[in-house]
Amino acid sequence: MYTIVIPEDIAESGKKFLRDRGYKLIVGTGNTNLESLKELLRNADGIIARNAAYPKEVLEEAVNLKVISRHGVGLDKIDVEYCNDNGIYITYTPEANSLAVAEHTIGFIIALSHQFRKLDIEVRKGNWGIRNKIKTCNCNGKTLGLIGYGRIAKKVARIAVNGLGMNVIVYRSSKRVDDIMNNVEISDSIDKVFENADFVSLHIPSTKDTVGLVDIKLMKKMKKTSFLINTSRGNVIVEKDLYKALSEGIIAGAAVDVLDKEPPETDNPLFTMDNIIITPHCSTHTEETMDLMSLHAAMGLHSILSRSEQQQWVANNPKKIKD
Repeated sequence: MYTIVIPEDIAESGKKFLRDRGYKLIVGTGNTNLESLKELLRNADGIIARNAAYPKEVLEEAVNLKVISRHGVGLDKIDVEYCNDNGIYITYTPEANSLAVAEHTIGFIIALSHQFRKLDIEVRKGNWGIRNKIKTCNCNGKTLGLIGYGRIAKKVARIAVNGLGMNVIVYRSSKRVDDIMNNVEISDSIDKVFENADFVSLHIPSTKDTVGLVDIKLMKKMKKTSFLINTSRGNVIVEKDLYKALSEGIIAGAAVDVLDKEPPETDNPLFTMDNIIITPHCSTHTEETMDLMSLHAAMGLHSILSRSEQQQWVANNPKKIKD
C-alpha cells in the first residue's frame, strides 16, 4: 500500500479516487513551513502538491518519494532538477483549469473596458453622475495581444474572437501554424504585440527567461489607452514598473490575479491605485475546476504508481511473464 501525502487539502473527488484504489492518505493541516513539510513527507510515496514550495531540503527527507502530482500547472515551486536526478516523476493537470483561467481573463477584459471598478466605487459614495464622466469602451473591434499561446491563451482567443468580436495578435518565438483561427495573427516580435494591442494578456510560465520580462520599457510601448492583464505568474511583471505605469498614466489600467509576493504585504503600492483590479490568485478556484484538478492530480499520481507496481511485479516474476 502506497502512502500519499496531501499537505494542503483537495476536493473529495481526488481523495475518493485514491481511497477506492487502496492508497493510504495523509492529509495535512495546511501548515507548509519547511520543518512541517519535512516531517509530513518522511514516509510519502507520493505527494499531491498545491501552493507550497518543495525545495531540495524538503524533498531529501522524503526517502520513499516516487512521484509529485501537481494540483495545477506551474512547476516553479518544485525543485525539478532534484526530481530528475533522483528518479522522482512529476505530473500536472493542464486540462483541468484552462477554461476557468480563460474565463477569468475575459472577465478582466470586460471589467476594464467598462470600468466596473471605478464605477462601483463612485456609486457607493453616492456619485450617480459618474456615469457621465468616466469613459468606457466596447471590446468589439479592439485588439487583444496574447503573450504565449498555450491551452489557456487559445481558449481566451476563441472567446475573444467568437464572443466579443475582437482581433487577436499572439507573441511566441515559434510561428507554428497549429490551431490558428480567423482574426488571429502570430508574431515573433513582442514589441509589435505591445505596440498594437488595446489589451495585453500574459499567459507564460515563470522561467529564467520570463521573470521580469514585462518591464517599464515594454509598458511604454503600449498605447496610453491600453490595459495589461496577468493571470499567469506574478514575477513575469516587474511590479514597481507596473505601479509607475499606472500612476503616471503610461497605460490606462491593469488587472492581475497574481502578484510577485503571495500573499502580498498590505502596504503594496498597487493597492493605492484605482485603475487596477487585483484578485487573490483564484482564477482556478471555481467549484468545477477544483473538482477536476483534484481528480486529475490523483489520476496522474495513480498512473505512475500503478506502473511502478506493475514493473516491480514483473521483476519478481520473470518466468511468469515469459510464459
